[in-house]
Amino acid sequence: MTNDTRVTIVVVPREQFSKARVSLESVYAGTSPPFELVYVDGNSPPPLRLYLEQQATARRFRLIRTERYLTANEARNLGMRDVRTEYVAFLDNDVFVQPGWLQALLRCAEETGAWVVGPLYCYSIDGCNSEPHIVHTAGANLRIIDDGTRRLYEKHRHVDRPVAEARLELRREPIDLVEFHCMLVRTDAFDQIGPLDEKLLSFLDHVDFCLAARQAGGSVYFEPDAVVTHLAPPPFVPMDLPYFLLRWSNAWLRPSVRHFASKHRLSLCGQDFRNHFQFRDQHRRRLIAGIRRTIQRFLGNRGLRIANAVDRIIFDLLIEHTIVRRMQRVRRSGANETSDTAREAIARPDEA
Repeated sequence: MTNDTRVTIVVVPREQFSKARVSLESVYAGTSPPFELVYVDGNSPPPLRLYLEQQATARRFRLIRTERYLTANEARNLGMRDVRTEYVAFLDNDVFVQPGWLQALLRCAEETGAWVVGPLYCYSIDGCNSEPHIVHTAGANLRIIDDGTRRLYEKHRHVDRPVAEARLELRREPIDLVEFHCMLVRTDAFDQIGPLDEKLLSFLDHVDFCLAARQAGGSVYFEPDAVVTHLAPPPFVPMDLPYFLLRWSNAWLRPSVRHFASKHRLSLCGQDFRNHFQFRDQHRRRLIAGIRRTIQRFLGNRGLRIANAVDRIIFDLLIEHTIVRRMQRVRRSGANETSDTAREAIARPDEA
């Protein structure tokens, strides 16, 4: 690390591995040096593991690997142990960054004093094309409402609008919530906030962190000059399926929601929590979209009810009690590893 390196990019797994290569290559193609990079690899399949080892040696970045699947906050906390710079930029391993993304985020933080800065988050026209097409979110309004029943209010902006249309209305501004798909944070914010909450297994991690940052006196900003594309599935490839199913399982979602509600003294009956369950259901349906279309094509309106019943049978009964349960046992068996045995790091050549 040189004396003028101010930011470390920490890449972590989100829900799939097949987009990791194009994501990492976009970072090196679209990011001007200097920067440090720490890559946290949670049990990726052998072809990706080999690729990451080769890239870590060739590009001189830090690679941390565990032999079990990680939640995103577990991975971020592991990566933070190697951060020595003024800023950290968290990035999911299936995000394609557009050129100039990091410089725009840093410029916003420097000019506003923000603790946390998020970009314009986009989807592409499909899960392979990296060109921003549709807005995923341009940040969100977020608050806890207490009118006798404490509940969460979360309203995302410009969702599903064409990027070309929405960008005419976007400007840099304070915002309540940005997402961990890509997020720049002042490293010393963690001195006041503490580490990321690892009891949030699959949901509400970004909500919890942005609430904590604002409660500690920091500000959160949206910076539209920084643009990233989430390469959401489909397509699916076999290597993605186990982690995808675990990431969106009831075994991870329900404890996350219960913990968040207890931590913030919120009613579990709130609409926002129902919205998170609905998002999860819609997202994992991507895996069986073809089956659903076939049922609806042959059965018409009645087919929607049948398709939803098929969803519950496949995901909540079959998969939850077989694949997910087995992966949970593997995770628990590895949970007592010491930090030394849980980490496999490839040092930069100058540290070897």
